[in-house]
Amino acid sequence: MGLFLLNAVLWVVGIRGHIPQLDGFPVGRSESAFAAGTGTLMRILAAAIVSIGFLSLALWAAVWLALKLL
Repeated sequence: MGLFLLNAVLWVVGIRGHIPQLDGFPVGRSESAFAAGTGTLMRILAAAIVSIGFLSLALWAAVWLALKLL
């Protein structure tokens, strides 16, 4: 389950599959500037949402643990 979650996060952020294989570099521009900027913006937004979610979960766990220890 942990590897599936890590794989999903890496897929959403767009880290996996960005290295061209066997001369896979594009010759020309394949996307418009607007479409490329939108994809980058969506990846940044997704990374921010995942980061905020993990930080919220860590804060919740810290408060829960502190209350249990009191």
